[in-house]
Amino acid sequence: RVSVHAALIAERFDLRALHPGQQLSSAPATLPIGTDGLAVVFRYGAVVLFNLDATEEAAAERQLLAIATAPIDEPEQERSELRCSANGSERVGADGVIQVRKATLERLVVVADVLAKSVVLAFYENRVARVFDRIEPVARDLGRRSFRRERSMRNLLDHIGDVLLTQHRMVGRVEVTERPDLLWDHPELERLYDRLADVYELAERDRALTRKLDLIAQTAGTSLGLVQARRSLRVEWYIVILIVVDIVLGLIEKFFGSGGG
Repeated sequence: RVSVHAALIAERFDLRALHPGQQLSSAPATLPIGTDGLAVVFRYGAVVLFNLDATEEAAAERQLLAIATAPIDEPEQERSELRCSANGSERVGADGVIQVRKATLERLVVVADVLAKSVVLAFYENRVARVFDRIEPVARDLGRRSFRRERSMRNLLDHIGDVLLTQHRMVGRVEVTERPDLLWDHPELERLYDRLADVYELAERDRALTRKLDLIAQTAGTSLGLVQARRSLRVEWYIVILIVVDIVLGLIEKFFGSGGG
């Protein structure tokens, strides 16, 4: 059995900083590390480490943080094991162990691709859950007269920004639903990828996350529209009051002016 450790430790890696001569492949960046281990590094901030002990894992993460943009304070992590069995089927067993026929570089990259996407989904699932918790009281307070408009609008804009940023990263960088380019050259690994993607429910989790993001955006947008409508109504009342005051002053001036004459 070989240990497998997937982690999302940054928003982005600058893979150009990795020396090409150190890499076994470049899409994604795959390089030997530790005594007899392997690291598969993805530009969207995820890394999958094979066959490393705790000390080697810590050293590898420190090395990658040197080329990272916006490191994550609490990295999302997932651990598994990989077992080679020449006579068995390539699948994830009931014990959670990933079984492959041979530990070839291409197979390890396929496994890494699925696990990297899984930790990214887990990270944004937790983040979206926290946004849900924050946006609910804001939306509820909009129905009360005592809410603070400025604070509510600022919070709503923050939530909309979080949703847009998450959607940009999920679609533009991670491409969870896209199959790895490696499968074009190795179609025999498609079944392995499909089985792993099915076990880790990549497509289902991506759809669920997309629906939640759409719901948050819709709720925040509707609430923001309500705040703006109330503000517009308030301005309109100010205008009406000013017009009424102007008319009253005009009548007073006319009345007293004519009386004095």
